Order: sequence, then C-alpha cells, then structure tokens
Amino acid sequence: MLNELIERYPMLEAIRDDIAKAADMMYETYEKGGKILLCGNGGSCADCDHIVGELMKGFLQMRPLDESKLEKFADRDKFKQLQGGIPAISLPSQSALLTAFINDVDPELMYAQLTYGYARKNDLLIGLSTSGNSKNVVNAVIAAKAAGIKTLALTGSKDSKLSELCDCTIKAPGTETYKIQELHLPIYHYLCADIERRIFG
Repeated sequence: MLNELIERYPMLEAIRDDIAKAADMMYETYEKGGKILLCGNGGSCADCDHIVGELMKGFLQMRPLDESKLEKFADRDKFKQLQGGIPAISLPSQSALLTAFINDVDPELMYAQLTYGYARKNDLLIGLSTSGNSKNVVNAVIAAKAAGIKTLALTGSKDSKLSELCDCTIKAPGTETYKIQELHLPIYHYLCADIERRIFG
C-alpha cells in the first residue's frame, strides 16, 4: 500500500521511512490498548475530525463484529451493524471545554489541558500543523511528553518546534499551507488504511 501511495505522489518518496514509522506507531498504540489523540487548527482541525472518522468506523473495510462480541447483545440482529473501532479522539471537537479553557485560562494551553487530562499509558498524540510551530499544538506535545506518551506530527517541509520535539515527524514536501494540506490528506488516508488492514485483515 505504501508503494501505491508513493506511485501516486512521487514527492513522498523522500519521507517514505517517516510514513512507515508513523504507521507502526499507530498500530502499536492499538495493540497495546492505547488510544490516539489528535489536535490542530483551521484546516488541520478539520483533518483531526476526518482522521477520527476513518479510525472509529469502517474506512475501506466493514469491520464486522465477531460472534464472541455479538453474543453480548440481546438484540443481536440490530447490533450486528456495529463496526470495530480504533479508539481516537479529535481534541478540537470538544468546543465547550476548549472555549471554557480559552476564556478562563490560556488559549495557548488549550490542547495541552486536554492532552494531559486524557493521556494514559500507551496513548499517542498526533499534532497537525503546516508550519510545525502552532503554539497550542507544540504545548500539547510538551504535555504529552510530560504524561509519558508518544508523539507524532504532520507538518510542512521546514524544520520546526514539532520536528524537534516529536518522536516522529512527517514533513510533507512544501512550504505553502494549502499545498502541505493537499499532501497531508493522502498521507493520513494511507495511515488509516494501513492500521485498518493490519487489525481487521
């Protein structure tokens, strides 16, 4: 699957190893019982919701529940429509909590607060920032490290605060915001498809 991604987007060849490492990190998070937290701003905020949508329900596969899980439901026929999920939370989707913290405390720590509150052993934080320097995302990574969880960033091609801090950074080729975002989409679609394939076959 990674070869297919590179064939469609040859400019990603230079970051092949980082994409592969990120896929391994996401899979290991699931295998160890962790969850994936995501944060970003603007278009990257929307990407967080998009990624969670691909992880928490079927993306390229239907992910039907096996019989051992279905037998726990009294109305088996109704609930057989449920699909296997990969636990993930889009932090920017929590508007009430975020706006309360922004208003009462400090906007630059909004994602740090949620990250530190949610983080548990074996979790993974994914920060999306085309510049790699978004203060609230950088602070979330700092909080993640203080909580002892792994960190992954999707950025543009330039070195940044996130690339300095994170365990893995995927630097999409490009320096213009919209061009970076255009590459983030196929990259995270690949990551979601890869973890789904590994888990659900």
